Amino acid sequence: MTFARTITVAFTGASGLQYGLRLLEHLLATEIRIYLVYSPAAQVVARQELELTLPTQPHAAAAFFAERYRARPGQLTVFGREDWLSPIASGSSPADAMAICPCSMGTVGALASGLADNLIERAADVMLKERRPLVLVPRETPLSAIHLENLLKLARAGAVILPPAPGFYGRPETIADLVDFVVARVLDQLGVAHTLGPRWGGMRIAPPTVERT
Repeated sequence: MTFARTITVAFTGASGLQYGLRLLEHLLATEIRIYLVYSPAAQVVARQELELTLPTQPHAAAAFFAERYRARPGQLTVFGREDWLSPIASGSSPADAMAICPCSMGTVGALASGLADNLIERAADVMLKERRPLVLVPRETPLSAIHLENLLKLARAGAVILPPAPGFYGRPETIADLVDFVVARVLDQLGVAHTLGPRWGGMRIAPPTVERT
């Protein structure tokens, strides 16, 4: 099967892996090829937050997610964090876009400093230098001055800084609704169509009743 676009998805050790998994699930429901890479810290977060064991070996991880989300043959490739021979490690074969979701402040700091000590950082560095969409979903609070300076530096370099801050105008009823709100904004930035919740202006919510005295 031929895929029109390729998107890299990375999970790091920040809290909020639910966002990344939901993003991966939705992307695999489209006709987009996905390159996935995640850190050992993301595996720790998966066990802590979701009681989910992410495979360490890339081939096992690809089979795990392909079955979990019913990926098409050849649609998903998982790379090890030290796989320097993967296509996303070079500007000669970059993906069309990349999302790091969730993105730790350690990763933010490395990217802001121009470091590329692992495949996640290198793939993101390639996106910046090739001027392709890079979406960062940083999950941390409160933010220190160092965090803010690093995020500003990356925004000026061309990255989209998209904190997982859900809106409530759609009147979410479940945690899944809150997750989908954030994932919808990531998909918007990646240029991927979706129907994950209402958009502002497309709703008809009655205003609250005001009692007059």
